[in-house]
Amino acid sequence: MAQKTEAQFVTFSLGEEIFAVPVEVVREILDHEDAFKIPHGPDYLLGLRDVRGQGVPVIDLRVRLGMTPTVKTSHTRILVLDVPVENRVLALGLVADRVFEVVPFLRDQIEEAPDIGIQWRSDYISGVVRRNGGFVVIIDLARLFSDSSSALASATRVQNVA
Repeated sequence: MAQKTEAQFVTFSLGEEIFAVPVEVVREILDHEDAFKIPHGPDYLLGLRDVRGQGVPVIDLRVRLGMTPTVKTSHTRILVLDVPVENRVLALGLVADRVFEVVPFLRDQIEEAPDIGIQWRSDYISGVVRRNGGFVVIIDLARLFSDSSSALASATRVQNVA
């Protein structure tokens, strides 16, 4: 019964804020390495990274969400995700300032995204969870990347050829 009432999430930080993505979309977590630059890509597309023989677009999630660009530290990681978008699955690497842990959230703990005056549109937020006196923002990856520019789609096509 508990399996039906909870979901597992990988938590990570961007600055002082804590975010989460469903564990089932996380393929692996890698140390940060500079990506191969792609000309004329959007500002949040850092480039491509080889992940087990597949070219994976690396996204600076901070920039995508309207925050300042990531400053690489010894804690910076890349979450390699398989994101279902429309009728396909995008392999993406998201840069996170720090990855924390896999945590279970009870489904009834997940609140709808309130209008909390944040810097990005709230439709990218699938919910928030109160935790340790603060909030964990659950990102709806399909919404975040479904309206991405054609440059990201082109980068994804490049990875399939590589």
